[in-house]
This record gives sequence, C-alpha cells and structure tokens, in this order.
Amino acid sequence: MNCPNCGAPMRLLDGRECLTCDYCQSVYFPEKNADGVRVLDEPSELSCPVCAVRLVHAMIEAHQILYCTRCRGNLIPATVFVLILRDLRAHRGDTEAIPHPPDPQELQRRIQCPQCHRAMDTHYYAGPGNIVIDDCASCELNWLDAGELMAIMRAPDHAYDPDSGSISQYTADFKLPE
Repeated sequence: MNCPNCGAPMRLLDGRECLTCDYCQSVYFPEKNADGVRVLDEPSELSCPVCAVRLVHAMIEAHQILYCTRCRGNLIPATVFVLILRDLRAHRGDTEAIPHPPDPQELQRRIQCPQCHRAMDTHYYAGPGNIVIDDCASCELNWLDAGELMAIMRAPDHAYDPDSGSISQYTADFKLPE
C-alpha cells in the first residue's frame, strides 16, 4: 500500500495494527471490516487454501493473522487463535446460540495447508453441533472461513476435559490461557 499523504510505500511493523511511511512518518490505521479484521494489504508468501489467491497480513485485536481478500477466510496460528478468542470474549455481551448446526457435508472438505501443503484436518470446533474449522497440527495453523471466528466468539464457551475427552459447557474455573 502507498502512503495516502505522500505516495511512498508504507510498511507493516511487527505487532502493530497500522502501516507506517518511512518517508513522511504518516501512520495509517485501516478500518475494521464486519469480521473485526483490520486488513493491512501487505502480501504474504502464502496462498489461500480455498481460492488460491495470495493471503495478506491483517490484525484482529492487535494479533497478526493472514487474511484472504476474496473469500474473507483467516489463517491463524493456533497460539494466536486462543489469544484472539480471549480478547474478543472479554468484550462480548451475552452468548448466542449458533443459528443452525453446520452441514455434516462440510466435514468432507479437504483443503491443503498453505504452509506445508498437506491436507488439513477438518473438524467441529468444540464438539458436534458447532462450527467446522480446518487445522494443520504439524504447522499449528487454523483456517476459519468468513464469519466463523465471530460465530465462535459469540457461542457459549466450552471446556475440554482431557481426562474424559469430553467437552462441557463453560465452568467458572475454566479460563483460556493468558
């Protein structure tokens, strides 16, 4: 992206929700879109696993992700995904029921990890009846289609019990890692 003030190329600084101009020192903060994403228009080296266009750098709640400008999907490192949910849920009001369960056919989708190009695992997020997401365990990346992050954020919290392997409704002693 070029600077709206002087026309020089702007650059993304790590951990910032803005682009800066080295020439005139202007700072540009893109507006958040409907999914709460600030699209920074700085191309990445990875391509969208759904529509194969170049992903761009973007920010959600001061956390860097990669974003597809065509299908509006998000590629989010697993550790960042947990932090984004924590931050988004800190600002939410009441939880909402997911309007309709996903079509089980969605579990048949096979997309390739943008980083290692192996098949991503397609599964329900937080158990049956919730949103379907894709992840690559070896690269620790999550792929969420447009709107899925906000749906997960608005849904009731779930706690995973590793001893029983079950997911239960939110309990007061369950907290996302900080």
